[in-house]
Amino acid sequence: MKQIVAYIRPKKLSVVTLALQKVVDLPGMSFSEVRGFGRDRMPKTEEVVQDLVDYVHYVRIEVLCDDDQVFEITWTIEKAVRTGRDGDGKIYVLDVARAIHIQNGATMEAIA
Repeated sequence: MKQIVAYIRPKKLSVVTLALQKVVDLPGMSFSEVRGFGRDRMPKTEEVVQDLVDYVHYVRIEVLCDDDQVFEITWTIEKAVRTGRDGDGKIYVLDVARAIHIQNGATMEAIA
């Protein structure tokens, strides 16, 4: 089982949501609004650190899925948001060691 985490531009959320809804057997997705900065926005001197308020707004999307769905989901997200410009975002794929459905205690094999 994998967790896909994508950071995208906020204006692309509805495009990604509509695209992901077309993925067969998509288990679902969640998102949250986040702020941060990358290497290109890091302060150049110690003096600037105190004024570090130039954060970029992004949306973090999370999808928990079977291993065989990773390519289709990541490709769908990438295709929906790519503009070819800086700041298009990032996608990470992480291993999930264990997942438990709180309602009934089912483990990740039974959830998927």
